[in-house]
Amino acid sequence: MGRLQGKAAIVTGGGSGIGRASALLYAREGASVLVVDRTADAARETAGAIRQAGGTADALVADVGHESDVAGYVAKAIALYGKLDVVYANAGISGGFGVALQDQTIELWTDVLRVNLIGPFLAIKHAGRHMAENGTGSIICTASVAGLKANAGDPPYSASKAGVISLVQTSAYALAGSGVRVNAICPGLIETGMTHDFFEAARAKGHESRIGHINPLRRYGAPHEIANMALFLASDESSYVNGQAIAVDGGLSASLPYAGLGAMGSKGRPS
Repeated sequence: MGRLQGKAAIVTGGGSGIGRASALLYAREGASVLVVDRTADAARETAGAIRQAGGTADALVADVGHESDVAGYVAKAIALYGKLDVVYANAGISGGFGVALQDQTIELWTDVLRVNLIGPFLAIKHAGRHMAENGTGSIICTASVAGLKANAGDPPYSASKAGVISLVQTSAYALAGSGVRVNAICPGLIETGMTHDFFEAARAKGHESRIGHINPLRRYGAPHEIANMALFLASDESSYVNGQAIAVDGGLSASLPYAGLGAMGSKGRPS
């Protein structure tokens, strides 16, 4: 029996990257999955792949930063599957990398915060209400190592992800006693559509081997590695995990920066 057998799940940003990998894995482990994305073709492609593999999935276009859309996708999942056990609020935007702080606009900040932070809030608000009535549920949000430390993302993106970390902590207590768990995943450098330009630029310069080299595993990550954590948090195996922001980053956030000398090296660490 699959780890999510009989469960009903929503994955936002499910048309690509981490969201697609998570939706596919959820379905493979027995969940019925509503794939939510702002791009119709992408959402349908993920749902189609699930159905082709013998799973149950539907696609829905929504803007996760609009409350009516979020209320709509929650209601749709319940109408389709009769219940809602898991919501993975994964959808997010970068806001555009490389814009100097002095040149960033209020419009940029507003858009990034609306999607990356208000989106998860709305998911918790609407899904949490239904889950609390049933006494159980798992809500997962995608944060980032950029929300833990500086220099992993631009200011609006990093601030939005720091907000997500605080959101899951405070929401876990806001839902205390309800049986609903709220957690966040903090991915490190993962090759997705959001990071595509960065990866391509590095490859064009012949620097692919250097991507992700500053973490202890000396490599970047793949969407399925984040999906594996999303599966754990969605499953009953994580029944005592609540209000946590879990880094999946190859160890990047475990230390202050230092110049290492290899597997057994110690020189270069701050004294």
